[in-house]
Amino acid sequence: MSDEAPKKDGLSRRGFLSLAAMGAAIVSFLTVLGGIFRMTKATVHYEESRKFKIGKPDEFPIGTVKVLDDKNVFIFADNDGMHAISNVCTHLGCIIAPVDWGFQCPCHGSRFDKSGKVIGGPAPRPLPWLEVSRHVDGNLMVNAAKEVEIGTKFKV
Repeated sequence: MSDEAPKKDGLSRRGFLSLAAMGAAIVSFLTVLGGIFRMTKATVHYEESRKFKIGKPDEFPIGTVKVLDDKNVFIFADNDGMHAISNVCTHLGCIIAPVDWGFQCPCHGSRFDKSGKVIGGPAPRPLPWLEVSRHVDGNLMVNAAKEVEIGTKFKV
């Protein structure tokens, strides 16, 4: 008999496991390295400010109802002051439409009175009233991120 082991075509089990371990180590190292480089750049998602100017007080005479479609807000001016009401339905976020008796959602039929209180439909809560204030430059501002109690008006 000969002392030589038979020659195999292909990779031995030990060779395969060595290559797999080496590959796993390289992938792990590259993942950690990628994470280190990723940490140097902050993940910031810029979004539009929820505070916006709506104009000077003299642009809103008593009885004014102004719709700001791009901001999804109704602006009202009356004898008691000014207030802003969101025009986004509290049911599923549809844009509501003003009607003679208040507001109505064209999607699912929610109805709101002139102060935004729910009078019918699936809406779970009234339309939010938004904070109105005066900026240092004299313009009026609406803060859509801050809700105020229904009936709160800004005295001009």
